[in-house]
Amino acid sequence: MSEVENIVKRGRVAQKEYELYTQEQVDLVVSAVAWAILEPGRNAELAELAVRDTGLGDAADKFKKNFRKTLGLVRDLQNAKTVGVVSHDPATGITEYARPVGVVAAITPSTNPGATPINKILNALKCRNAVVIAPSPKGLSTCARLLQFVHAQLDLVKAPRDLVQMLPDPITKDATHELMRLADLVVATGSQANIRSAYTSGTPAFGVGAGNVLVIIDENANLDSAAQKITQSKTFDNATSCSSENGAVLLDAVYDAAIDALERAGGVLLDAADKQRLHDVMFSNGKLTSTLTAQSPAVIAERAKLQHPKASGARFFMVEETGYGPTAPFSGEKLSPILTVWRAANFQAAKELVSKVYSYQGAGHSVGLHTASSGSVMEERAADLARDLPVARVIVNQAHAIATGGSFENGLPFSLSMGCGTWGKNNFSDNMNYRHYLNTTRVVRPITEKVPEVETLLANYFSQHPK
Repeated sequence: MSEVENIVKRGRVAQKEYELYTQEQVDLVVSAVAWAILEPGRNAELAELAVRDTGLGDAADKFKKNFRKTLGLVRDLQNAKTVGVVSHDPATGITEYARPVGVVAAITPSTNPGATPINKILNALKCRNAVVIAPSPKGLSTCARLLQFVHAQLDLVKAPRDLVQMLPDPITKDATHELMRLADLVVATGSQANIRSAYTSGTPAFGVGAGNVLVIIDENANLDSAAQKITQSKTFDNATSCSSENGAVLLDAVYDAAIDALERAGGVLLDAADKQRLHDVMFSNGKLTSTLTAQSPAVIAERAKLQHPKASGARFFMVEETGYGPTAPFSGEKLSPILTVWRAANFQAAKELVSKVYSYQGAGHSVGLHTASSGSVMEERAADLARDLPVARVIVNQAHAIATGGSFENGLPFSLSMGCGTWGKNNFSDNMNYRHYLNTTRVVRPITEKVPEVETLLANYFSQHPK
């Protein structure tokens, strides 16, 4: 028996025991495990370890992310029913029972080596599953330390430690593939190579699409407010999030004023020469390299040898673009505090440009809109984007990276894994949440038969095309 087989076998034994827990017992386990990372000292250790070992992001921001994303998830889970009867409809005679899926394989990225694993652990435990984490090699140490904290909390509530396990060091593709094959469900976040592997593992899988979020600033927007929100989002954790704005489409009527607002918020617009210097470091044969991924603006300025007099003090950089696609690599995802800006003649042109960019990269994820704070204009333009663009979310007047994965200021579920629908080659288009970790069994009772008449059902058709 391989080491991975043994891990999954132990997970199955623990899960069978855990499946007998009541809702009250399950909720106690979830609370205990949440405290593994919500406790400030442990959170700080994990945040610092993540930055030290991955070289990605900012420790203070990771601390905030670990806390807020976990706190929001616990709020979402608090009153959710995941044991026994979860719904009953006397009219249909159907009663629904929540059932676990078994052993979950959780594939997690280096960009969030603490926040994403705990999110998947808590969702899995809430639904009476066991979970095995497959961290990225860079995120191994953070995940291992997190699991030490988790196991201590499981001990406190006398729950089996094998409910939460991880692949052993070293993390290999072969071991990850074997885990996915042996598990009952795969939940994958990370590179598109990992997502494709999850979908072809032979095991039911939820995987997420690629990011490359664009935001439109229209002529009705409060420009300083929009700039502050974009800056908050673009600079958070050095833009490790797939929900961080990669580009802004500015309407011609406010282009110059919007650039000024973004610069007041800390952005620095680079000239053509600095844009080329940045390009030469960021891309190789048109492909994004990891050289500047999730690095601070100061590190980016130094590595790219930027000449702008304010480069060393920038909060983020901006580069102007007119095209999209492989010949315009700045139109794609950059995973760094670098914002591409386009000029559009009007709202319709802006929408069309976003669609073209998403045909290259980012389809299915999200689009942002900064517009009037309320009223018919806001509603009409948000509806316009929702009807026409290949996106699962339209984020209105919010800091995109904060809002898309759930926020205390909107109603989306807290998550670090965003489904992108068939546009992004995913089989779901909502934020991954506990419902994706459940099976449902339905008791179906007989009800009084009601057979409709054909003439009634097709009345509209027959009114136009008589028999």
